[in-house]
Amino acid sequence: MSTETRETPDTQDTSTRAEPRRRRTSRRDGTNWPATIFIAICSLSVLIPLYFTVVTAFKTPDQLGGTGFELPQGLAWENFSTAWELTNFPRALRNSLVVTVGSVVLTVLTNSMVAYAIARYMDRSRTFTFLYFYFIAALFVPFPIIMLPVVKQTALLGLDNPIGLILLYTVYALSLNVFIYVAYVRSIPIELEEAAKTDGASTWTTFWRIIFPILAPMNATVAILTAMWAWNDFMLPLVILSEPEHQTLPLVQYVLQGQFTTNYGVAFASYLMALLPMVLVYIVAQRWIISGVMRGSAK
Repeated sequence: MSTETRETPDTQDTSTRAEPRRRRTSRRDGTNWPATIFIAICSLSVLIPLYFTVVTAFKTPDQLGGTGFELPQGLAWENFSTAWELTNFPRALRNSLVVTVGSVVLTVLTNSMVAYAIARYMDRSRTFTFLYFYFIAALFVPFPIIMLPVVKQTALLGLDNPIGLILLYTVYALSLNVFIYVAYVRSIPIELEEAAKTDGASTWTTFWRIIFPILAPMNATVAILTAMWAWNDFMLPLVILSEPEHQTLPLVQYVLQGQFTTNYGVAFASYLMALLPMVLVYIVAQRWIISGVMRGSAK
């Protein structure tokens, strides 16, 4: 009994001292305020311009004064119809879709194959090691340095059109995508490929049936990066495309802004119309990336 009497207060004191420690630990494991504040500031840097774009798109020219953040007095839907007609939005949208979809499909198919060959043979052959560092070195070459030779060459080959633009996006994305793909391919156990070859599968079959499905997370990442680049790019279509009927959305918006520098309502309405399709694509693709990561981790 005496032993129990001595142990009971010690146990109570220990539990009493542990409670403040738990509270302090729970506070430390709670909200990370510096990170939260930083994320909030970064979010505002995106939300404020987006708010300004949406509000301006619904204003008439006489409402554009002031700070620009005032809500419109009535919704000027005619800005969108005017922008639709002046930019020939259906044709520009079709051109952007053709270039973007073609670039994404061709980039994912070809760049993944190149990266797979480099990743599997760079430890056995100096040629593939040289190719890897050659592609990585291309990341440090600014586009203005090679812009004029590329423009001249595409004109000589008759590629100053959307097809040439798709090929250029595929080639220029190769350096970054090789860097992304190679690291992921090297993390895939080579025993999977050896087992497939034992069953009689060729290298081509092994890649498309085993490796390419495992690359789903990287394929989604490369597809999103390529789509964002091809959809929003202004410089390459400006110097490559020679016919007005091939102009993409950034080009027709540039012409619109040059013609109507004071009518920002129409200009911002065209920006908003060009922004919405890519926002929807990004939302859908973001969900697909998460599911791709889950499938890749399960395998």
